[in-house]
Parts: sequence; C-alpha cells; structure tokens
Amino acid sequence: MTKKYNISVEATLEVIGGKWKPVILCHLMNGKKRTGELKRLIPKITQKMLTQQLRELEHDGIINRIVYNQVPPKVEYELSAYGNSLREILHSLCIWGEHHIERTYGDAKDYLEDSILNQ
Repeated sequence: MTKKYNISVEATLEVIGGKWKPVILCHLMNGKKRTGELKRLIPKITQKMLTQQLRELEHDGIINRIVYNQVPPKVEYELSAYGNSLREILHSLCIWGEHHIERTYGDAKDYLEDSILNQ
C-alpha cells in the first residue's frame, strides 16, 4: 500500500518532528558534534533517546555519522547536504521561539541557556 499524507507538512514532521530532533538539528547547524557534546548541550535527553534520535536522523539521510578509525573510537555527527536544506526552517523556528519567549515571559536572555545565547 502506498503511503498517503493529508498535507505535506506531515511528511516533514515524520522526519524532524518530536521533542528532540529539532533540538539536535539546531545544535548540528553550528558544526560537527560528538555524542557527548550533544548530551551536554541537551542535558534533559537520555542517552538512549539521543542514540535513537541520531539513528533515525541518519537513517533518513538528515545527518552524517562520521567514524574515525582510531583508538579509542571517535564518532561525530554533522548535517548532511540534505539536512542542510532544513537550515532556513530550523532558523525560523529558533527566531519564532525567541519571540514567543519574549512575548510570553519577558527578556529571552533570562530564559535561554547561556550556551545557546553565545552561539
């Protein structure tokens, strides 16, 4: 049976939807990251969930997993060329989120982590 969508945004959300995928992708927009770096940047995500989300994003061609042949093993993740096509969307989501924080709570600097503000 062929998959059908009611509206094309469903296909987008199927790939990048959920609580953690957009957050992971926004961090990867700033360059390659190792798993430990992502875990530090997203402290509320469990290691199991981070691994699962990274695998799904890799499976969908959104990120590249780079394995270095060395001891101890080193693995980095980066946006793929296909994943880079999401930059404008992700950037717009970040900007909208900042405006929403300011509209709802006040100064975004009081509600965003310093690591995010300094990127």
